[in-house]
Amino acid sequence: MTVLVIDTALGACTAAVFDGERPLAVRFEPMAKGHQERLGGLVRDVVTEAGGQAKTGFDAVERIGVTVGPGSFTGLRVGLAFALGLGAALDRPVLGLSTLEALAASVADDGGPVAALVDARRGQVYARLFDAGGPLGPDAALTLEDAARAVQALGRPARWVGSGAPVLAEAFPDLARLDLDPRVAPSPQALARLTRAGDPATRPPRPLYLRAPDATPPSRLPGQPRPGPADRASR
Repeated sequence: MTVLVIDTALGACTAAVFDGERPLAVRFEPMAKGHQERLGGLVRDVVTEAGGQAKTGFDAVERIGVTVGPGSFTGLRVGLAFALGLGAALDRPVLGLSTLEALAASVADDGGPVAALVDARRGQVYARLFDAGGPLGPDAALTLEDAARAVQALGRPARWVGSGAPVLAEAFPDLARLDLDPRVAPSPQALARLTRAGDPATRPPRPLYLRAPDATPPSRLPGQPRPGPADRASR
């Protein structure tokens, strides 16, 4: 199966085409912002490059996988909108992929516990724990204290992966771990593997938000006068 994978939810812009386990073309660019400007070009490049090794261009794509969060509100919407538009144009299924599941799938799979952790700022991490190859619960936004308790409750050292791993390690330096992988985004190989194995019916391409956005709407329209004391008192 030939799949196209897209990830703009975290600290990188990724586009890649895989034929089964074989990478046909991969682009992975670490970036905190600017995904919207880069994604179209990266997808064009990987599909063009892959076309020289398989069937022609976009016709070869059988599935599209895209990360749906948790992650950057703006970033994940960029990837989702692009993937959904492309899927509609090609009449191909689009699968939504959890960034935390993809991070866990990016590290060595020995069946042991894995803690996928994304720095959510404000003293929180987005977290999901895995053991014996399966999740132990849903994606969640946790305080550092709650994340530390959850990791400790595993009962044995785990592999920590993601941008939240060094954050938790700094806050709790005595907390035992097997390994620490501070990667900023899932590997393209893990995204492709989940896309091939997933069921489109159970992986809808919908954004996964675990908390409200940091930005808030303006309290007044441009040009509108600021409320006076009487106005504020009447609210």
